[in-house]
Amino acid sequence: MQDYDIYLIPLKWKVFYILLASAVIFTVSYLFYRSVVFAGILSPLGILYLKYKKKQLIDKRKNELNIQFKDLLTSLASSLSSGKAIENAFNVALGDLLVLYPGEESDIIKETRIIIHKLSLNITVEEAIWDLAKRSKLEDIVNFSDVISICKRAGGNLIEAIKNASGIISDKIEMKQEIETLLSSRNFEQKILNIMPVAMILLLSLTAQDYISPIFTTVQGKMAMTLCLLLLWAAYVLSGKIMNIRL
Repeated sequence: MQDYDIYLIPLKWKVFYILLASAVIFTVSYLFYRSVVFAGILSPLGILYLKYKKKQLIDKRKNELNIQFKDLLTSLASSLSSGKAIENAFNVALGDLLVLYPGEESDIIKETRIIIHKLSLNITVEEAIWDLAKRSKLEDIVNFSDVISICKRAGGNLIEAIKNASGIISDKIEMKQEIETLLSSRNFEQKILNIMPVAMILLLSLTAQDYISPIFTTVQGKMAMTLCLLLLWAAYVLSGKIMNIRL
């Protein structure tokens, strides 16, 4: 079964990401230092981009699973409200998910099939959900699993608890989606601002070579460019953290 903290990047994409990152590092290094040798020495650092890209792909996959989980909860709540048993509710939910995600074997469809199979083997619903929560490590799925487990231990109304938890968690996921929508334009602005300093150096290099040449030929100029690169990297990291709002 899928561990959502592991993402295997195909070899051809690994090569692509490394070459892309190395090309960017080479270009930026050359723009800031005007040394092919120095840019060539720094360009192999592109291999470090793989770790960042893998984390990015893992986060993207988890985010998609979280959104898909909301659709599962919505269908479950609807089926349970109409009086269906929990096993039947998951079967109905699978049908609804196949309509929502046609032509693709999405993660939530695979996970719903796994849960249905476990229920058919007389594995309890809380164990089946907990297995998904453990593998995904998504807060909303973990919370849903905890609600079911506590309800079973306390002898509460499981179906009512699932319906209530489904509504609360679905609202939370929808709020996350609304925040991401509101921030999408800001994310674009952030990317533009991150590349503006590099674009300015390129523009000055093309239009005012005599004005900017001392920066590349003096020790003070190279120190200033190094400081600019460090500040640019710090701004990139900080802006990413600011935009990464977690609810």
